[in-house]
Amino acid sequence: MSEKKKRSGGGGNRAAGPGTPPGEEAGGPMNVRLIEQIVKLMAANDLNTVDVRDGDQRIILKRGPAGATVTYAAPMPAPVAPPPSQPQAAASASTSAPAAVDENAGLVPIKAEMVGTFYASPKPGEKPFVNVGSDVDPDTEVCLIEAMKNFFAVKAGVSGSIARVLVQDGQTVQFDQPLFLVRPR
Repeated sequence: MSEKKKRSGGGGNRAAGPGTPPGEEAGGPMNVRLIEQIVKLMAANDLNTVDVRDGDQRIILKRGPAGATVTYAAPMPAPVAPPPSQPQAAASASTSAPAAVDENAGLVPIKAEMVGTFYASPKPGEKPFVNVGSDVDPDTEVCLIEAMKNFFAVKAGVSGSIARVLVQDGQTVQFDQPLFLVRPR
C-alpha cells in the first residue's frame, strides 16, 4: 500500500456506491478523473508542479526528472572575466576595488503559493494592492493568483515595506516563485 493511501486512510477495498463515477471510491480521498485532468493540463501548459487544495485534501503533482529543481532569483549582472594576458594586474585590481553590495541582502521574499496567473489589482484598471514603498503586515493582501478559474489572495506574511515587485500583472507564476521582496521592520 502506498504511503499516500496509508496517510489518507484509503484502503482501496471500499466498493463504489450507486452514482459513483468509475475510478472513484465511495467516500474515497481522491477523484481519479480530476487528477487525470490536472495531469493533462500540466502537459498541455508545460507545467512542472501543481498544488491543489480542497478543504483537508491536498494533491501535489510534479512532473519531470526526479530531483530536478527550478530556482527563481533576481537577475544579476554577469561577472567580467579578467583578460588572460594580465592575471596579476586583474587580481590586484579586484582586491583594491570596493566589494559589490547585494541590493537584495536582508530582503524577505513573498512567494507564490501555487501555479497560476499573477494579478496585482483586484480588478482590471483598479490600483494595485501594493507598490514599491507600500507598508505591509502579515495579513495584508498583496496580490491575487488565478488557478483553474479561482482567485486566491496572497498575504504578505511579514511586516515591512515592499522593496521590489518581481513579476508583472498577468504573468504566469510557478509554485514558490518570489513575487515581491520586502524590507522587514
